[in-house]
Amino acid sequence: MDAAHCTGLSLVIPAFNESAVISRAIAEAEVALATHFRRFEILVVDDGSRDATATEVRRALSCAPHTRLLRHEVNRGYGAALRTGFEAARFELVAFTDADCQFDLTDLAKLARLADERPVVVGYRANRKDPARRRFLSWGYNVLARTLLGTRVRDVDCALKVFRNEVLPGLMPESRGFFVNTEMMTLARQLNLEVAEVAVKHRPRAGGESKVSLREVPRTARTLFAFWWRTVVRGAKPQVTPAVFLARVAVPQGVAAPVREPVPSTKPALPVVTPARHRATA
Repeated sequence: MDAAHCTGLSLVIPAFNESAVISRAIAEAEVALATHFRRFEILVVDDGSRDATATEVRRALSCAPHTRLLRHEVNRGYGAALRTGFEAARFELVAFTDADCQFDLTDLAKLARLADERPVVVGYRANRKDPARRRFLSWGYNVLARTLLGTRVRDVDCALKVFRNEVLPGLMPESRGFFVNTEMMTLARQLNLEVAEVAVKHRPRAGGESKVSLREVPRTARTLFAFWWRTVVRGAKPQVTPAVFLARVAVPQGVAAPVREPVPSTKPALPVVTPARHRATA
């Protein structure tokens, strides 16, 4: 194992009404992390599920020695579930993913290696396996987020991210819903944290129902514009020099990576530059 694999990893999995897939999610996480990490934990946060999610997690624990169950008595939202998991995380690196098994968690090994150099490492879904309408809406949302908030990354809502635990206190989300990814990446920009971005494999949902629906589109748009007004227009103007570093990692076999480079923020007050210590390799 290399040095990155020796670093401990806490994986947070928010779950709301995921009884159909949560056992598989835990089993896949246990196998993938045991293969690539000497020290790890899996934190399943049951966000007030009304189905048998908690029961399925407890049933799986006998075969999942590194897994813990954290519970909200009532549904508090995706962002709150992530925050609960982040606050309970014990290891140097903290990652999160969704419970729908759409990600190959062996990709966490390459994200963890990059986290040795940069405090925030995010995936983007190459050859994304979602319906065309959802991909189109996601594209439009990412354009808005990069333009208004300077999120810098091409796939802000990709649910495979790794953070160094030391930077998480400054990135803790306040949002309840799916805006949480955008909020955290905006905070990372404002704190001048370097970000690495790399392609990850994506799969169709393993079972159950997606929690993202067309009803979320106007709600998330309102949240984005309110956050932009409060944080960018009326908020303090931090003096930062953000940069995205695309990881020099081979795209997973059989996955076609987009040829388009990530679009940086167009805000003139926040230019995208390459810090001097990275110019030789960027």
